[in-house]
Parts: sequence; structure tokens; C-alpha cells
Amino acid sequence: MRIGFIGLGNMATAIIGGLLAQGIVEPGDVIGSAKTAATRERRAAELGIEVTADNAAVARAADVLVLAVKPVFFPEVIAEARDAVRDETLVVSIAAGLTVEVIEGLFGRPVRLVRCMPNTPALVGAGCTAVCPGPRATADDEALVLRLMGACGTASVIPERLMDAASAVAGSSPAFVFMFVEALADGGVAAGMPRAQALEFAAQAVMGSAKLALETGRHPGELKDMVCSPGGTTIEGVAALEAGAFRAAVMEAVAACVEKAQRL
Repeated sequence: MRIGFIGLGNMATAIIGGLLAQGIVEPGDVIGSAKTAATRERRAAELGIEVTADNAAVARAADVLVLAVKPVFFPEVIAEARDAVRDETLVVSIAAGLTVEVIEGLFGRPVRLVRCMPNTPALVGAGCTAVCPGPRATADDEALVLRLMGACGTASVIPERLMDAASAVAGSSPAFVFMFVEALADGGVAAGMPRAQALEFAAQAVMGSAKLALETGRHPGELKDMVCSPGGTTIEGVAALEAGAFRAAVMEAVAACVEKAQRL
């Protein structure tokens, strides 16, 4: 099986790195294209894969073709590659907002297509990927994509009507979490902690809290209540967050992401 990547940015690199680390493919099984010579040289050195500037060459060589460019570049990239994509090629899109119907329209014909929405924690093997098979994708295609995307974290199948929501809740949310970590650290610095130590404490607390939620399966509200002693310091902090409409602001951020994805 030969896997081709059109686009060798951070997300493609994370996926390739996971595949190589898990032994699912060897470097010789991967070919990728990138627009700039600097990116091609860097990825070839980092990953040991074949690289090229020719998108059509990648499409021609690939049994599985991953489209890993920004949505705005899809028309240009697909126009270059579509005639080289064989009927049996499995196409995987990791672009936000572009539906199966839109992507097939750019190809000008039906294709075996699976939409995916990974997130940046894939860079450290802790990604979360939503997977949506198109109507011409087979059960084997779905299983293969789950295995490929699972190499850098978790992967779950969802219906296409939920892809924009998944893009917000998993794809965009790391930015929100990083802002929260930064704000926690700023609060620690204001209270006298050294910057590096405050960042370490904040990031570790967020990671540990997420791990606790996942491994216990308890509702986040129940876990929050475990920390809030009557008349204690934590409930005072919770009250301050509520006064700032913390939860409403997060919900509005998710809604804004969904709305933007629907406009792409």
C-alpha cells in the first residue's frame, strides 16, 4: 500500500510520523508533495520519505491519497491531480468545512472518499480524529482510515452532519485550551510563581484533568464538585469564572467555529 500526501504541513507530518512510529508503513511506502523547496527538503530529512513538487505524481503513485492542504487550495490542487487519481484510489480529506458533495464536485466524478478532521495534538500522538466515510467508501475503507488516523491518537466515525461540530469541539478547541493554560499561568505569575513553573503546573493540571475525565467516565460537573470543598478556595474561583460567563463564552466559541465552517 502506497500512501500519498498532497501537502506536508504540521498535520500531514503528524499523521506520517504516527504511521511510521506504529510500523503501519515504512518510509518507502509514503510519497508527499509540498509547494516550497524548503518544506520538501525538511520533510525528506525528518521522515525519510519521497518528496516532490508534482501533485499529479503523488496522486498517480498513491493507493490512498490524503489531501492535506487548506480548504482554499482544494480547487487548485484537485484540478492538478484529479486526472491522475485512479477509480480504485481511496481519497482522504482532512479539510474543515468541505463536504463530500463539494469535494466530489471538484473531482468532477464520484470518488472513494473519506472525510477526516484531526487535531494538532496528533503531533504528540494524542490526537482526536472524526472520520466520515462518503457514499462510495467501503467498510474496508472505513476500517483502513480508522487504523491510519488511530496511529496518532483516537479516531471515531461520525455522520457528516456532525463534522462541523467535531471540527469545533476537537479540531479548533486546542487553541482554546492553550489560551486557558496561558491564562492559568498568567494568574500564577500574578500570584508570584516563576513563569516557567506556572506554565508547567497549568499544562500538567489540564492534561491530568482530561485524563481523569476520560479514564473515570464521570460527568465533568461531578469531577468539578469533587474539587470544590464547601466554603473553600476552589468554589470562589468557580464563582469568578461564572461571573465572567466562562461556560457561555466557550459555547459561543464553538458556535462561531461551526458557523465559519459552514461558510467555507
